Amino acid sequence: MKTPLQITFRDMPSSDALDTHIREKAQKLEQAFSDIVSCRVVVDQPAKHQQQGKLFNVRIDLGVPGKQIVVDKQENEDAYVALRDAFDAARRQLEDYARQL
Repeated sequence: MKTPLQITFRDMPSSDALDTHIREKAQKLEQAFSDIVSCRVVVDQPAKHQQQGKLFNVRIDLGVPGKQIVVDKQENEDAYVALRDAFDAARRQLEDYARQL
């Protein structure tokens, strides 16, 4: 990926497997829309109520010319499902942005 990619894990240990998965997803976004200027992904697992399992939150900030695309609050008990949903939402927003151009 030629776009600068910043990956942050909060309130959880970093994971090489998740890091690799995020890099693959980000590369697919860049293939779909080559004008991405920056990409920041934050995965966190804040403490929740005891009745719920621990949820993973994913936030993606994409810098594109003239706009900042933000996907926030993609929650799931499975980090990979949360990532999939977040990157799917980011792809939809990128497609909408590309149509506006």
